[in-house]
Amino acid sequence: MRILIRVLAAAFALSTFALLAPTSAEADEVRLVTSEATHVIDAEIADTDEERRTGLMFREEMAEDAGMLFEFGMTREVGMWMKNTLIPLDMLFIEEDGTILTIVRNTKPLSLDVIPSGGPVRYVLELNGGAAKRLGVEPGDKVEHESIPPAGDSS
Repeated sequence: MRILIRVLAAAFALSTFALLAPTSAEADEVRLVTSEATHVIDAEIADTDEERRTGLMFREEMAEDAGMLFEFGMTREVGMWMKNTLIPLDMLFIEEDGTILTIVRNTKPLSLDVIPSGGPVRYVLELNGGAAKRLGVEPGDKVEHESIPPAGDSS
């Protein structure tokens, strides 16, 4: 009987953990356009409240050319944090036309400090810590994705 109870308890714990494990948002191509090159990132798109709340929490690793693009639906000042985020990230805060406003590099895993956008933005692209430097990405560079209207397009 004790063995059955232990087996059932273990099964319950595993099923609960599976329900709490992060789910991946749909991946899409995002392009980082610098003065030197265009880099393609395989980014998960976080465009729902649930996806934005979860973000990259609980991930132990992320592919070198991967990331997550947060789409907020409107331009505003935003604050991000690293709660339950196990890997350092670079955060690119992006204006409505795709221009990178601010880059916060190598954020501290698990920190509860708020990371401000530094101005009104509509998007945030999270990359592995150090990726922005490795790719030569700087404020003023552009991010392209189907959800980002081209410059001069008011849609």
